[in-house]
Parts: sequence; C-alpha cells; structure tokens
Amino acid sequence: MSSSIMRSLDLQLELDLKERRGRSQQLVAGLRRAIESGRLLPGARLPSTRGVAADLGLARGTVTSAYHRLIAEGYLESVQGSGTRVVAAHHGEARARRPPPGTCSPWQWNLRPGLPDVTMFPRAAWVRSTQRVLRLVPAEALDYGDPRGRPELRQALADYLGRTRGVVTRPERIIVCHGFTQALGLIATVLAEQGMGTVSVEDPCYPLFRNVIETAGLNVHPVGVDERGLRPEGLRGQAAVVTPIHQYPMGATLTPARRKALVAWAEEADAVIVEDDYDGEFQFGRQRVGALQALAPHRVIYAGTTSKTLAPGLRLAWLAVPGDWVERIAAAKRIADQHSAALTQMVLADLLRSGGYDRHVRRCRERYRIRREQLSSAVARGVPGAWLIGEEAGLHALVRWSPDGPGEREVIQAARRESLAVAALGGYWGTPGPHPPGLVVGYATPPQHGYAGALGALVRVLGRCFAA
Repeated sequence: MSSSIMRSLDLQLELDLKERRGRSQQLVAGLRRAIESGRLLPGARLPSTRGVAADLGLARGTVTSAYHRLIAEGYLESVQGSGTRVVAAHHGEARARRPPPGTCSPWQWNLRPGLPDVTMFPRAAWVRSTQRVLRLVPAEALDYGDPRGRPELRQALADYLGRTRGVVTRPERIIVCHGFTQALGLIATVLAEQGMGTVSVEDPCYPLFRNVIETAGLNVHPVGVDERGLRPEGLRGQAAVVTPIHQYPMGATLTPARRKALVAWAEEADAVIVEDDYDGEFQFGRQRVGALQALAPHRVIYAGTTSKTLAPGLRLAWLAVPGDWVERIAAAKRIADQHSAALTQMVLADLLRSGGYDRHVRRCRERYRIRREQLSSAVARGVPGAWLIGEEAGLHALVRWSPDGPGEREVIQAARRESLAVAALGGYWGTPGPHPPGLVVGYATPPQHGYAGALGALVRVLGRCFAA
C-alpha cells in the first residue's frame, strides 16, 4: 500500500491532548481501548505514524513510540508493504469480543492439539516456489494425471524421506493423498476388499482413526499403550495403525524392543503396519528416531503429511507403500478423486528441492521446543499436583494428575469459562473406563503473540480446579 493512501486513512480516538505530558501514554491507552472494545477489528489497518501525527498535532516520534509499544504488547503488528494492523489476538487480559458463528474460533485462547502455528507458514518461500512452477509448468500438468501424484513431488519426497526420516522407498512407491484421513480411508478400503476383518489401533488414539476404519466395514481392536508405547502382545487382526515416534495422544516413543516385536507380529500374522509419522520432524533432541518403516519396508505403509509441518489447509499427505500395495491403493485413489491438485504438488516439490521446506521445519522445531519448555515450567511452578508426560517432541504434550484430583469434566468447564480451548484425554479412549485423567495441550497451535496469554489461561484454570 502506498504511503499516500496510508496517510489518508482517518482514525477516531477520544483523547485529551491539552496536557503536553503523557501524550504517548494517552495514545497507547486510546488505541488499546478501541481494540479491546472491538471497535478496531482484527486485521484493521491503521493510518501511518505521519498521518496520525498530522491529524492530532503530535510529534511523529510520539506516535511511533505508541505504535511500537502496542506492537510489543501484541495488539498491533507491522506488515511489510501493508503498514500497521490490529492483530487477531493480543496479550491483554481483557476478553476478546466473540465473533459471529462461522467467522473464526469463538475461543480467546486456543490450545487444542494436532495443529501447527499456521501464522508461521513460509509465505515468501511458497510464493517463490509458486512463481518458479508457473513459469516452467508444462501444459500436460494441468490435465488429469497419475492418481499416485505428480512425478516431481514423488521424486522430491523419496529423496526427503530417505534423508530425514530414514524411509526406504522409491518414487514409484509413493502415493500423494488429500491428508492422512483420506490416506487411511484408502488403506482401509483395500483391506476390506481383501477380506481382512480386524485392524488393531492404539488405545488411546485419535478417535477419527477408529471412525475411518469402521466406516470401511472393518472391526477395530484397541491395544493398550504405556510409557514405552504400544504393547505388541495385545495385537490382533491383519493390520495395525501406530504412531511410533510420538504416540498420539500419550506422547511415548516406541522402544527398540517393541519395534522389533511389532514387526515380528506382522511377519507371523502376514499383517501390514500403517505408520503415521505425523510429527516426526519435530523431535527436539539431537539424536532423532527414524521411521519404523526402515525395519520392514515390505510390511510397513509409511504416512506423512504437511498438516503438521506447513498447514492443514494444504490437504497434502503421502504414503510410501510396499511394492505389492501400489496398484491397489492407486486404484482406490483413482476412484476417490482421480488425483490431488497438480499445481500444489509441484509447488511443494519445488519447496523441498530448494531447501525451503527444511529451513521452515528447523525454524518451527526450535520454536516448538521453546514452547514446550515454557509449558513444562509453567505447570511445574503454577499447578502443584499436575505434571507433563511423554517425549519432548511434536506439537502437543499431555498434562496428567492423580485420579484423586479434579475430574476432566470440571477442568473442561472451567476452561470454557476462561474461553480456553483444550482437549480432555477422556475423548481418546476406545475402551470403557475408568481411565486416568489428563489434558492434551496443543502448545504449537496459538500464534506466537498469543502463546503467553494461552499459557496463562491454562495455569489459571488448573490452579483454580486444584484449589477447589
């Protein structure tokens, strides 16, 4: 936006500027009131500092100082090429005005699990990759294509997965899907067509896994999980869906001994293992655990996704499958939707080849590591009787406490009163209780400027429940 347009914007503020002292503080207070009352909406563009100074008869430095302070407090943000805007959330304690239904989240603080900080999406790198693709894309790429996905992306994924996750595969054995939900649905469809009746899943696990499997006409067999991951002795059926790197939602890493036992079960039962490596890139230690798939590429279907690394809205995931599974899943994919969006696939391929994807993952990994440390410290200091469990990895952590403490329902109700979105562990179990209580906290979900406020809300909620 040009500076002339920015200077032409009007701004109505109720200020008493007769006194020369404290004018910057008055301007800060006036803008803060306008934002907290909802008069200045999220994303609203403010006039330039020069324009405000001219309209109010202030020194430009006075206005600049006020803007900088509100940026530091999280009320405003400076957007290159677009001036200064009101942010979507801020660090203030005042409760945000509830938006109309369907416009955005009704919660002031969002710690729901399973989501990345989408404000970190690498827009500039994505734009550069998009521009390169659009300059070079062949006309045939805009036609109907291979249900397995674009060859550029399958090659880039084979290189990336082998280098970063230890996956043993080739481009022709990779199938690109619209997210992991579709990928699991395709696998379940093939299992049902082959007459396989039962699929083992971790207990607890993401409830949608069970729904997708049952929708395909298969039976779900829950298998217990402890601090060493899935218990292989409980496996049944002809397939198992596992999250071995950072079990969802408990956070355990499958131990080497249990990895071997899981593969041994698959060999003996002539079964297939579906490995959901949903956040394997976000292991915070120096020694990162590789994919289970490398132990038995002929038995393991490996699944990855951009939903945790980039954004769920891209709807891109991939399967690295054993050779004899390629045509079966590709046939199911062709019926489901022919193929995934070609241009988006090619942009992701360029981002992978250029190193932009790796740079983004490293940046996110460091930020999420710090956030988890802050969560652990806040719970330890502010909530006696509660603690974090699970590996230091991923996008979420599990807050646990003694069964003698408050009930999950009580905690969730208190969170609603605080306008805090968070998930209770109880919704993840596939077997009847009683089960130990807990909260699944998505520390990656809030934008950076909103994390401190969300963390404070969580500590207040738990503190009140434990003090009751």
